[in-house]
Amino acid sequence: MMDRVIGILFLVFIAVTSLFFFAIALTIWLLTVLFDRRLILLHDYSSFWASFYLWVMPAWSVSIEGRERIGRKTYVAVSNHQSLLDILVVFRIFFPFKWVSKAEVFKIPLIGWNMRLNRYILLVRGDKDSIRQMLEDCNRALAAGNSIFMFPEGTRSETGLLRPFKTGAFSLARDNRLPILPVAISGTRDALPKYSFKFHGVKKIRVRILEEIPYEAFAAMSVEETAAMVRERIAAHVDPPTP
Repeated sequence: MMDRVIGILFLVFIAVTSLFFFAIALTIWLLTVLFDRRLILLHDYSSFWASFYLWVMPAWSVSIEGRERIGRKTYVAVSNHQSLLDILVVFRIFFPFKWVSKAEVFKIPLIGWNMRLNRYILLVRGDKDSIRQMLEDCNRALAAGNSIFMFPEGTRSETGLLRPFKTGAFSLARDNRLPILPVAISGTRDALPKYSFKFHGVKKIRVRILEEIPYEAFAAMSVEETAAMVRERIAAHVDPPTP
């Protein structure tokens, strides 16, 4: 019972503080949108906003490994997907990118509004027109020098084992001749499993930024082969799921 109460209180805390954080985000957007065309300052602030909730939850210990591997480049960044917490912990990396996220997240008051301010990229899963529009939006973002970040599994894994990777991210990397940045996330499923909003005690969360995969390494491969190769690399760095 106490675990559920703590979970509810944490959600209420997020909802209440989001009023304050969104007001600042809107102010930053108004002051910078005309000269910060890639909205990097707003994204940096959004990274702080997301990280704040991890900093104030002492039960969640988050470590980021390999941040020094990120260069001043445009990437197609991909990671495994275990939990809603993945979004918060990826923001902890603090590097500029545009999220590709399902449409439902954009409907969340304040947080979803901030995603629209950042010009993150919306996707309606299973809708062919939306998928086509998402790819067009990603191509425009990449052409403007923005990295993008995607969860190629498409949805959260209930077991912690990686689901097959969809090919959209890898088509973008191939078509734009860009490096792929693999990211491995461990521990978020234990902290906040799919369909659960209860508190699950003290948990260690680890984000590993792997070596980038240059375009030349997959130029001769099909997108299916590239997806399988990247999935294998990420899976090798994901801690085994807790029984």
